[in-house]
Amino acid sequence: MLPFAICNETFGDWPWDRVCRFVAETGYQGIEIAPFTFAPSVTEIPAERRREIRRTAEEAGLEIVGLHWLLASPKGLHIHTRDEALRRKTVDYLRALVDFAGDLGAPVMVFGSPFQRKLEDGDWQGAWERTQDSYRQVLPTLAERGVVLCQESLPAPEADFIMTAAEAARMVRELDHPQFRLMLDVKSMCSEDRPPAEIIREFAPLVEHFHANDANRRGPGFGETDFRPIMAALREVGYNRYVSVEVFDYSPDPETIARESLRHLREVS
Repeated sequence: MLPFAICNETFGDWPWDRVCRFVAETGYQGIEIAPFTFAPSVTEIPAERRREIRRTAEEAGLEIVGLHWLLASPKGLHIHTRDEALRRKTVDYLRALVDFAGDLGAPVMVFGSPFQRKLEDGDWQGAWERTQDSYRQVLPTLAERGVVLCQESLPAPEADFIMTAAEAARMVRELDHPQFRLMLDVKSMCSEDRPPAEIIREFAPLVEHFHANDANRRGPGFGETDFRPIMAALREVGYNRYVSVEVFDYSPDPETIARESLRHLREVS
């Protein structure tokens, strides 16, 4: 059976040690981190605190599987802005995130950040070229720290740039670097005009990470999304990395979300 993880922001203001204990006791093998849950900027997290974060997860028997919500904080960052000073600041922060991931032993970073990639005056081609340039500047740090940056597609109304798995895959193929890969998300795939299982089969060679959530933004099993063909497609293509539960609707409570999402994923796997 595939290994399962869950994203830490699900648990709100729970202390990190309580999150890790509960996630491990529930039966997950991994935990995924939104950096802003520890500090507005990872540059504010000292080396000893980083060691403590990693040690706490390991002592609970968990792997820290990755980082996501990369540019949600600090405020104002943007991956392809025409403002070169701001774009340099954003690239520098991405490098800082890579170092944070490396220090935690997290092998993956997921680039979603819809507001931080919003088009400026509809300049799609310029955005594409500047995004690639920004990513290329981060590739050496990714290689040095052994971290893979994954492009995530996000549909409207969340995003207006790199909105489909095909566009995300195009970015991966054009950059053509082993430290830059694809992340697929069930909720996002459900917005497309073909079944998620078909998308998984087409882009499987590029996929490094996978987010599980219902089309209604809740956990697996909390809506109408059929996860059986999705999990069957992952098995069929030989995907053997983490499936990480990421929700956007935090009802009814963290415990129920975590337990029932895992129960459902195991049931359909």
